[in-house]
Amino acid sequence: MAQVELNIENRETSGKGVARKLRALGKLPAVVYGKDIEATAIIVDPKDVEVAISGEAGMNTLITLKGVDALDGKVVVLKNADIHPLRRDMISADFYAINLTEKSAFMVPVNVIGTAAGQKEGGSLQLVRTELEVLCLPTQVPQAVDIDVTALEIGDTIHIEEVTAPEGVELVHDVNFTVITLSIIKVEEIVSDEEEGEVAEVAEGEEAPAAE
Repeated sequence: MAQVELNIENRETSGKGVARKLRALGKLPAVVYGKDIEATAIIVDPKDVEVAISGEAGMNTLITLKGVDALDGKVVVLKNADIHPLRRDMISADFYAINLTEKSAFMVPVNVIGTAAGQKEGGSLQLVRTELEVLCLPTQVPQAVDIDVTALEIGDTIHIEEVTAPEGVELVHDVNFTVITLSIIKVEEIVSDEEEGEVAEVAEGEEAPAAE
């Protein structure tokens, strides 16, 4: 599992006005919370956060905090990042403190392996779940959950209970939901302008011309 360091600063005051001023200065208001620790308001550089999660682990990257005594050395993951709807930059962030010796829940992308047999016959592969929740030690979070689809025929499905988790990882689920399906592609009939006109005439009660 990827691990990086992130420099942070204390945030003495909070509120919308403070947050706006920080963003105007190129800073990002954030919060660190977790089990057995008090939620703490901090300030980070948004560019540093983007760099921290830019690797393959993404938001599951283990981040070690530096710069604030009470949080120095704490390992966190980026739990949530609010994105501006127009500028698409971060406007706030939440970091969750984790214990490296305790299992935690993480969201991991699904990685499809191979080409399904049914795809060669015109079937369409549908990824119903792009991410799966896993339970594991923070140092054992997989980059993805691999699912081999080569044996799938048209009409087949793969449910969560059929997915093999990596070693040391548990797939979290209450019901046996569908992860992948392989269905037939529906081809819509293309109607010409002339045929549409004939259909309209029949709809008005006129007899359609006989086919020659």
